[in-house]
Amino acid sequence: MQLKAEQLNAALAKGLQPIYLLGGEEPLQLNELADAIRAAARAAGFSAREIFSVATTGFDWGRLPQSANTLSLFDDKKLIDIRLSGSGPGAEGSKALVAYSKRLPENTLLLVITGKLDKKTIASSWVQALDKVGVVIPVWPLEGQDLLKWLGQRLQRRGLVADHEGIQLLAERVEGNLLAAAQEVEKLYVLYGSGMITSEQILAAVADNSRYDVFNLLDTLLSANVVRSTKILSNLRAEGIAAPVVLWALAREARLLSLLKLGLTSGQTAEAAFNQQRVFSKRRTLVSKALKRLGEADINAILLMGAKADRQIKGQQSGDAWETLLYICLLFASVKIAA
Repeated sequence: MQLKAEQLNAALAKGLQPIYLLGGEEPLQLNELADAIRAAARAAGFSAREIFSVATTGFDWGRLPQSANTLSLFDDKKLIDIRLSGSGPGAEGSKALVAYSKRLPENTLLLVITGKLDKKTIASSWVQALDKVGVVIPVWPLEGQDLLKWLGQRLQRRGLVADHEGIQLLAERVEGNLLAAAQEVEKLYVLYGSGMITSEQILAAVADNSRYDVFNLLDTLLSANVVRSTKILSNLRAEGIAAPVVLWALAREARLLSLLKLGLTSGQTAEAAFNQQRVFSKRRTLVSKALKRLGEADINAILLMGAKADRQIKGQQSGDAWETLLYICLLFASVKIAA
């Protein structure tokens, strides 16, 4: 069955389902939904956990049934946590997931996290199979009133109360980036504690007290200003900006360029492609220059390095995520880097 993100906690309170599929491109929501499922599983005795990161077509899907049917001497229940790449499970993975859903192993809970669940993906055989025996939650970017409602609830969780004007100011500042929004809420709590906060207090707290923010970084990268880009990234790190926030912005920009290139090569006019991807008029010149400078191979390299940074942030791969973010910035700026 399909649920909305806000319905998950109530559903978990009624009991666990054997399979959960989460899909979307909003990292904060996905992580928090997954954490809620993992916490409920631990409370229900699922003490063992195995993680599979399916980033390439070379993944051995035979490991899924093998893991599902293998428990240690000290664990009665197991959570299998599968992280799919944006391209989904592929043909072999689809067959494995369909087969798993038809013969659910006992004492095993399956959590699958994937990219965007659009209509075509939801209609696929593997998603339909999981939907019949489990829970599917498509996660969409929050906009308009949904974003305002989410921000109001986030403030309330910290004991903060703001009027509509204050929440609107906060929404304009974070521009739909929920990771940045969560950071701003934490900052407000640290500055003012719980209680009522005014629009003036919110404006003072979220106003740019530094010239170097994530969105400035993106525009600087599009203009291929290497020196300023590296300086901005360094300042973001020094200011304590979370690496996932920077990665989210870089990955979103790379995906935007990829979609625009796809539209242009398929015959769309530049204006139609920009309108479809909602590129604001003030950014179109910068984006156009980047599209001319960066080829498909360049953008794919950026996305691959983004996946590496994501694994480093999550502790799934060794190395410094900030160094990888720097590498991504240099790729954006068309700096040729020796292997």
